[in-house]
Amino acid sequence: MKVKWIKRLSVLAVALVATVTLAACGKSSSSSQANLITKGTLTVGLEGTYAPYSYKENGKLKGFEVDLARNVAKKMGYKVKFVPTKWDSLIAGLGSNKFDIVFNDLAETPQRKKAYAFSTPYIYSKSALITKKDSTISSIDDIKGQKVAAGTGTANESNVKKFGGTVVSSSDFASSMQLIQQGRVVAALNSNEAYAYYIKQNPNADLKSIEVPTSQIASQKIAAMMSKNNKGLQKKVNKALKELRQDGTLKKLSEKYFGTDLTEE
Repeated sequence: MKVKWIKRLSVLAVALVATVTLAACGKSSSSSQANLITKGTLTVGLEGTYAPYSYKENGKLKGFEVDLARNVAKKMGYKVKFVPTKWDSLIAGLGSNKFDIVFNDLAETPQRKKAYAFSTPYIYSKSALITKKDSTISSIDDIKGQKVAAGTGTANESNVKKFGGTVVSSSDFASSMQLIQQGRVVAALNSNEAYAYYIKQNPNADLKSIEVPTSQIASQKIAAMMSKNNKGLQKKVNKALKELRQDGTLKKLSEKYFGTDLTEE
């Protein structure tokens, strides 16, 4: 009787060890695997209306982050699918599994990092205050008490408030420029590189740009954003970005779309 009891105890112990081992292996495996909506395909959320990051030309998506996402997916061995989405629905779309990842000039902020995971930064963006050419505004300090266009939920919106401005929500960059020209705002706060691209396409626009010193608004770390619990995807994306940085692809894409290398802090 005692021998049978000891045998049963030994069997239970072995089973318990096996269960724990399998569980540990399963946990390790899942943490190294990228959770994707569609197997073998990286589904990317972006606006598709924000040149030079992502925009449409002759009905086809183009832009820095479009090419970047394609290269990242290729390095990871995946196909890529783009889901153009309005800015104010991008982050919500990530939360509802509409896409796996967002490439959309997203600044890494403490608030966002609480809820989402970010890749390593791929560019560093400086802020620009855009006004009419005859505007008396000469620095970011001059926006106090003034109406300034900025995207809802963006770092630009937070910075307008920080310097005492009144935010007028804008759905995209072109709309912000229209608000200035219509006199509905005195300025717009956005990225220096986005303005440079816009004015290249619209050389006769009655606009000027004032670069905001990094001592007032630090350069923003722009990175891809994904679900907090998708650690496997985060690791794979970071590995792909590291390879693209090392082989010079990242720098080439920056110079192609922005005319300068924004990949170094």
